[in-house]
Amino acid sequence: MTLSNNAQDIYDWFIGAPFHIILILIIALVLQKVGGRAVAKAINRIAEADFVPGPKRGLERQRERARTAGSVLKSALNAVIWLITLTMILSELGFNLGPLVASAGVIGVAIGLGAQTLVRDVLAGMFMLVEDQYGVGDQIETMEVSGVVESVGLRITTVRSLDGTLWYLRNGEILKIGNKSQPKAN
Repeated sequence: MTLSNNAQDIYDWFIGAPFHIILILIIALVLQKVGGRAVAKAINRIAEADFVPGPKRGLERQRERARTAGSVLKSALNAVIWLITLTMILSELGFNLGPLVASAGVIGVAIGLGAQTLVRDVLAGMFMLVEDQYGVGDQIETMEVSGVVESVGLRITTVRSLDGTLWYLRNGEILKIGNKSQPKAN
C-alpha cells in the first residue's frame, strides 16, 4: 500500500500537477485574450459613438478618453486574471495558501501606505477623465503652469507652456485648474 501511495504521489507530482498547471495557464491566456478583445470592442464602440452624455467636446477627445479608460480596464482585468492564476498554481503545487494570504494582506497594507501618492495621482486622474475637466489640445492654467495639454494619463498630465517648456504635472497635485478651451456657460 505504501508503494502504491508513493507511486500515486510521484505520478501526481510529475504528471498530474504539471498537466493541471498547463491547463490553468492556457485558461488564463484564453481569458486574457477574450477579456482584452471584449474591452477593446466596448471601448471602440464608445470611441466611435456619435453621442456621449454631457457637453460635446469633439470626437478626438472622446477617443482619447475611451482609449485611456480601456487601458485601465485591460490592466485591471489582466492583474485579476494573473493573481487568480498564480494562486491556483501555488495551490496545485501544494502550498498552504492561508499564511500566504495573511502575508499578502500585511504586505498590501505596507505597500498601500508607501504608495499613497501614486494612488492619489491615479484616483485624481480617473476622476479628471470621468469629469472631462480637460483634454489633449486644451489651453489650461494651473497654479504652477499655463499652456496646452499634450497628453493626459492616469498619473501624469503633460503641458507645453507658452515658452516651449514641457511640464509634467502629477494629477493628484493639481488642485485648481482653469480650462480656457471649454465653451462658456449660458
